[in-house]
Amino acid sequence: MQITSIQLEMKDRSKADSVAFALQQVKEAQACDLLILPEIWTVGFFSFDRYCDESESIDGPTVTAFREMAIKKACYLHMGSFVEKDGDDFYNTSLLLSPDGQIAARYRKIHLFGYQSSERQVLTAGYEITTCETPFGVMGMTTCYDLRFPEIYRMMVNQGATLFLVTSAWPLARLDAWQLFNRARAHENLSFLASCNCSGSNGGNYYAGHSTIVGPQGNILAEGGENGGIVSTDIDLNQTVEIRNEFPALEDRVFLCSR
Repeated sequence: MQITSIQLEMKDRSKADSVAFALQQVKEAQACDLLILPEIWTVGFFSFDRYCDESESIDGPTVTAFREMAIKKACYLHMGSFVEKDGDDFYNTSLLLSPDGQIAARYRKIHLFGYQSSERQVLTAGYEITTCETPFGVMGMTTCYDLRFPEIYRMMVNQGATLFLVTSAWPLARLDAWQLFNRARAHENLSFLASCNCSGSNGGNYYAGHSTIVGPQGNILAEGGENGGIVSTDIDLNQTVEIRNEFPALEDRVFLCSR
């Protein structure tokens, strides 16, 4: 399958301009099986004061526009994440759209970021692990800070995941950690991983870029730089079966409990 990560360059734009820009980038992307966008690209991750006012439901105009785009591109479209309003609560929500424009999976970010960030104060944390069966294999969904918590990835493997999708707004100041966690989460689970990170800046904060597609042995198959652009490569999810059979580390796990 062909995976394309669209590393959007963030600027202090209006939401309408951001949506128009992202739609154009998706429209111009070459044909592939899966497109991925970054985290909170609609308003910018660090624009916490805009979260609530510019939130919308999953049947709002932004999701509707991208559902139509998924149909036009005839591919799976991970539209990154946006601030979802559901009743009185707000979530950092990412959606995986199917080639027929349906919502194949929804993930609400579980680990909200509290260090020099207001995400935890403004948003409500999700609590459900999200995996999705597709014709290519089982895909698992996570968001940014989740990368620091390996247990969520093991739980997705237990649900059959062979490809992790990571939408992110990871800062440039912690680029080394970003590169480490992308490779580690793939390698320790003998799984593929495809991430899409923001580039550029908003609210005076710079993003790391370096969206990455990693193989199940921790090998980097494709990686972006610090500027906006496209990261794309072909993968075969059946390789995870071969590698896990050849090196059955996942079967050697010991499940410990405290006394």
